[in-house]
Amino acid sequence: MLFTIYLDNSLKTKKMFQENIQMGLDGMPNGGENNAQPNEAKREGNVTYGIDDIPPWYLCIFMALQHYLTMIGAIVAIPFILCPALCMDERDPDRSNIISTMIFVTGLITWLQATFGCRLPIVQGGTISFLVPTLAILGLPTWKCPDQGILAAMTPEDRRQVWTSRMCELSGAIAVSALFQLFGGYFGIIGSLLRFVTPLTIVPTVALVGLTLFDHAAEAASQQWGIAAGTFILLTIFSQCMGEVKIPTVAWRKSVGLTVIWFPLFKLFPVLLTIVIMWVVCGILTATDVFEAGHPARTDLKVNIIEDAPWFRVPYPGQWGVPTVSVAGVLGMLAGVLACTVESISYYPTTARMCAAPPPPLHAINRGLGTEGLGTVLAGLWGSGNGTNTFGENVGAIGVTKVGSRRVVQWAAGLMILQGVIGKLGAVFIIIPQPIVGGLFCVMFGMISAFGLSALQYVDLNSSRNLYIIGFSLFFPLVLTRWMAAHSGVINTGVEALDAVLQVLLSTSILVGGVVGCFLDNLIPGTREERGLDKWAQEMCLEAAGSSGPDTYDFPVGMSYIRRWNWTTYVPFMPTYENGKFSALFQRKKDS
Repeated sequence: MLFTIYLDNSLKTKKMFQENIQMGLDGMPNGGENNAQPNEAKREGNVTYGIDDIPPWYLCIFMALQHYLTMIGAIVAIPFILCPALCMDERDPDRSNIISTMIFVTGLITWLQATFGCRLPIVQGGTISFLVPTLAILGLPTWKCPDQGILAAMTPEDRRQVWTSRMCELSGAIAVSALFQLFGGYFGIIGSLLRFVTPLTIVPTVALVGLTLFDHAAEAASQQWGIAAGTFILLTIFSQCMGEVKIPTVAWRKSVGLTVIWFPLFKLFPVLLTIVIMWVVCGILTATDVFEAGHPARTDLKVNIIEDAPWFRVPYPGQWGVPTVSVAGVLGMLAGVLACTVESISYYPTTARMCAAPPPPLHAINRGLGTEGLGTVLAGLWGSGNGTNTFGENVGAIGVTKVGSRRVVQWAAGLMILQGVIGKLGAVFIIIPQPIVGGLFCVMFGMISAFGLSALQYVDLNSSRNLYIIGFSLFFPLVLTRWMAAHSGVINTGVEALDAVLQVLLSTSILVGGVVGCFLDNLIPGTREERGLDKWAQEMCLEAAGSSGPDTYDFPVGMSYIRRWNWTTYVPFMPTYENGKFSALFQRKKDS
C-alpha cells in the first residue's frame, strides 16, 4: 500500500483511488475542497490526483516524503559552495545548522505558498540562482577570505566571527533586495510588466545560472574524478536508461491484503540511489585504506559534524547576528531576485498544466511572486545565506508521479519543518564525500541550464534576429563577468560605494544576460510569431477577470466575504481582482 500511488494508471486502480478520496472526505464540512470545482470541465491531463483532490492522510505522508527527497539534493548542494566562500572550516558543525535552517524555512514558505500564495503544489526553497550574486559579493575586497595560513592560525571564536560577519552581510542584502519582489508581486507591479518578460529574456537569465557555476562543479569533481564519474554515470543510467524498469515490492491493499506490485524505483529515486551506492563505494575504499588519510573522498573525514550537531535546534531570526545592509550587497543580490522572479513565472503555467489545473490567472501570479518575496525576506532574516525560489525538481516530480494535489505538498512542508529542527539529520548530508557532490553538480547545473534553454521552444529558431539575441545574451555575460573577476579593481569612480555596486552588478552573469536579452528582444523589430509571444501567452492567463464563483486559485477561507466586498476587485492579489479595473477608474476620472 505504501507505494500504490506510483504504480499503474489502470482504470481499476484509478477507481480505487477515487473511492479512497471520498472515504477521506466523509465527515468533513462541505465535503472538503473538492466540492469547489466549477473548472472541472477545463481540467485535462492524465493525473491520479488533481490540484484540489485530497488523498487519504496515510498516502499523503508517503507522497510528501517523495517531494522531500526530491528537494533535499538541491538544498544540500548549496552549502557546499556557500560555506567555503564564507571562510567556514570544512569540519565546522554550524554547516549542518545552515542546512537545517534552509530546510526549516523551505517548509514554512512552501506551506504559505501552497495554502495562501499562488495555490499551486510547488515547493519553495534555497536556490542556486542566489549563489551567483552571493559569490560576486563575497569576491569584493572587503569580504574576500584571508589566506589559509591566517585562517588556520585563528582560534575557533575568531574563525566564527569571520564567517558570521559575512553571513550577516548576505542576510541583510537578501532580505532588503527581496522587498522588490514582495511589494512588486502583491501590488501587481511585476504582473503589469510580464509582457516584457519574453522567452528570449528567460533563456539567458536561467541558462546562465548553471553555466556560471561550472567552476564549482569542476573543483568538487576533480578531487577524485573516478568517484565523480561513477556518480554522474550511475545517475544517468538510473534516471535516463532504467526509468521504466520496475522491481517487485510487497505492498498491502485493503481489497486483497498483501500483494506483489511493480515499483518504478529508478524513476522515482535516481538521485537517492546514486548517493547511497557511491557513498558505500567510498566507505569500502576508506575501510581498505585505498584513500589515504585526509583524502576528500573518505567517509570519515567529517564524522565530527554529526557528533557535534545537537539533536534538536529551532532556527530563529538573527541566529548568526544582526543582519547588515550595504548598497552594493542589496543591488547585487537584486540580480538573484530578478532571476528567481523570471524563473518562477515560467514554472507557474507548467505546474498548472501538469496538475490538470486551469492556467494561473494574474492575481495568482501576483500573489505567488509576492509570497516568494516574503519567503526570501524570511530566509534572509533567518540567516540561511540564500533566498527562495520554485524548485524545478519538484515540478518534474509531479509529471513523473502524476500526483498534483496541493495537500500532498502541504504535508511535505510539515516534514521539512520537522526535519529542520532535528539537527543531526541535517548533519548527515554534510558528510557526503565532496567528489560525489561534484558528480551531482555536473548533472544538476546542466539541467538548470537546459531548463532555461527549453524556453526556446516558443521562438522561431530559423530567425537570424533570434539567433543573434540568443548568442550575444549568453556569450557576452560570460566574457564580461570573467574579465571583471580577473580585474577586480578596474572600476575606480572615486566613490567607493559606487565602485562596489558596479563591481557586483557587472560580475553577476544572470543579471547581465537577462538585461541584455530583454533589451534586445524588445528593441530589435520582430513579429509576435517570430518572438514566440503568441505561444507564450497561451501558457498564461493574464487577462482573466476575477472569479465570481468557487475556483482553484481561491483562498481556502474567507471567500464569501471577499466576494461580498467590491473593493477587493481592485486589489491585485485578491482572487476577485479584475485586470485593468483600477487604471480604468482613473481614466474615467481624467476624461470627466
